[in-house]
Amino acid sequence: MKETAKSQATFVVVAAIVRPVLNAMMNKKWEGLENLPAGGFIAAPNHCTEIDPLIVGHILYNQKRAPHFLAKAGLFKVPVLGAVLRATRQIPVERSTAGANRSLQLAQEIVSDGGAIIIYPEGTLTRDPAMWPMKGHTGAARLALEGGIPVVPIAHWGAHEVFPRYAKRFHLFPRRTSRVMVGKPVDLSQFMGRPLDKATLTAATEKIMDAVTGLLADIRGEEPPAERWDPSKHNQATHGRFVVRENPDDAADAT
Repeated sequence: MKETAKSQATFVVVAAIVRPVLNAMMNKKWEGLENLPAGGFIAAPNHCTEIDPLIVGHILYNQKRAPHFLAKAGLFKVPVLGAVLRATRQIPVERSTAGANRSLQLAQEIVSDGGAIIIYPEGTLTRDPAMWPMKGHTGAARLALEGGIPVVPIAHWGAHEVFPRYAKRFHLFPRRTSRVMVGKPVDLSQFMGRPLDKATLTAATEKIMDAVTGLLADIRGEEPPAERWDPSKHNQATHGRFVVRENPDDAADAT
């Protein structure tokens, strides 16, 4: 899918607004940019604050790779935002089978034309109390294995200090640094040619999440938990906001 003149123009306008704001809010340190493939790929980042898409979009756009996100279909109905999403050819994710197939087709078209698709394997902001990547969904792995598409793990840390998870205001002082580390494409060759059943997709997803977690551990200089956080084991839904209580095991979803 070639970027249309409208898409290119809209990206230029959005970037002209967003990039100066992000540069003013925080310092940035980007590593591993040489690991971005020359052709199309899936970017798989961790997810710890609502401004994550701006961080990842910024780094890709600066590398002359127009970022395309899988976004909730409802967002396309929001005034102004919906128009921007449509103009920049973001991909609506719908629950219906027909809608899901269309989303997959659009994603494959973008990648085949050398574009970048950003998929958050966690599906929502991490529920892990220490903000480590939690258990992933299999969508990124399925798309990668179906289309033979490289998956590039990306980890970032620091933006959550500027805009904490579910926050209502920014914390600009003292000035923080957003660190982003791009890893080498995840080797999924062992899963190629296998039936895309639950076991295969789960194992491939775990490998992707291991790569993302490893990058984040390097950035943080800490050891990640031995077991990845699983919302279903803590009575948490896998989407939507949730309330953090003193005992993380008692965290519940907000209504």
